[in-house]
Amino acid sequence: MNIYTSEQKEIANKIGDNYQISSWRDWKWQIRHSVRDVKTFEHLLGVTFTEDEINDVEETLRKFPLSITPYYLSLIDKNNYATDPIFRQSFPSPSELVVSQCDHADPLHEEADSPAPGITHRYPDRVLFHISNVCSMYCRHCTRKRKVGDVDSIPDREEINKGLDYIRQTPVIRDVLLSGGDPLMLSDEYLDWILTELRTIPHVQVVRIGTRMPVVLPYRITDSLIEVFKKHHPIWINTHFNHPREITPSAKESLAKLANAGIPLGNQTVLLAGINDCPHIIKALVQKLVENRVRPYYLYQCDLSEGLSHFRTTVGKGMEIMESLIGHTSGFAVPTYVIDAPGGGGKIPVMPNYLITLATNKVVLRNYEGVITSYQEPDSYEPVFCDRNCADCKLHLNLDGAEEYEGIGIMRLLADHDDTISLTPEDNDRMKRRNNA
Repeated sequence: MNIYTSEQKEIANKIGDNYQISSWRDWKWQIRHSVRDVKTFEHLLGVTFTEDEINDVEETLRKFPLSITPYYLSLIDKNNYATDPIFRQSFPSPSELVVSQCDHADPLHEEADSPAPGITHRYPDRVLFHISNVCSMYCRHCTRKRKVGDVDSIPDREEINKGLDYIRQTPVIRDVLLSGGDPLMLSDEYLDWILTELRTIPHVQVVRIGTRMPVVLPYRITDSLIEVFKKHHPIWINTHFNHPREITPSAKESLAKLANAGIPLGNQTVLLAGINDCPHIIKALVQKLVENRVRPYYLYQCDLSEGLSHFRTTVGKGMEIMESLIGHTSGFAVPTYVIDAPGGGGKIPVMPNYLITLATNKVVLRNYEGVITSYQEPDSYEPVFCDRNCADCKLHLNLDGAEEYEGIGIMRLLADHDDTISLTPEDNDRMKRRNNA
């Protein structure tokens, strides 16, 4: 596919640099000509800011850098750029310098949950592996603004090896998520090396990659990159589309390449005020995603990172959007709405309540239309006796290599193999009084 819009042709011609039309689809050319200052932005898009606007943006850039690929720039509606969702995701705003009392540089405590360089180990069986701190575009709503663009903290091979060593030495890890920055900013050869090392670790079953390249630089999904991925299946990829307008012909082409290579695709959308906080927009987005073989995975409440308060919506807005999706479109097109808990608590699902009440053997439910109904439970339910010996289970478990591991959180209260009856916070005043008595 070699279809170029008039906006793309105009931007490319302004860039010059011995430009040929084929250069536009060269992802390295796009990176070399990423927009990193206000004057270049004005020149290429054909807009003019006031002196006050420029001063505000320059002040913002002293803290949070600017980088927009020519491709993503070409999607901005220059006639209505102030309210354009592409512009608002990519161009700096002085609102980013407003730090509210609840804002944090590292709201998810990724650094605190890092037992080795580049590793965040929060959940029992999986880790986040930061292998890059640079992106082709710096999203204004990024939760890792403290890191992204910091060229002095780009992980080198020695750091990557330390992360790999931690994964090798921690057999409970079965799932590794490569993140950044954007992992696809690395070369094919470097990615191939990392994936090869991960595939030599017997307990690593799945490797996931989080990337925004299909959105902001779809030309990065080259045939050679696809061949690297195909060598290391199972590879899963999560994209980050926030608005239907981002699903362009070029984006569709990149998604088709990935899907045709046997790579399951998911999408993580962030709920952003003034960009996609509308039931109609999110519904159009998820339906376009599934049309392109991308499963909507998460709808994130915007994190409490520094300078993001102008992007945050109420949780009520997210619930309204979920009500507009559940029952109103295909079930596999409905993402899970989550709040990534401050302090490193992980993703907490926040969904409309369809269970109204329950009794001894009956539950009362409501559906998306508001219909209230009941479900009759068995009058006598006796689960098969469990002797708590999972490894040698002769009942209905019968899993090859079944392993029992210590339950965490609520699972610990539900598990037959654990005698815990309650979970109490360490700083509980009542417990302190008991201990001091």
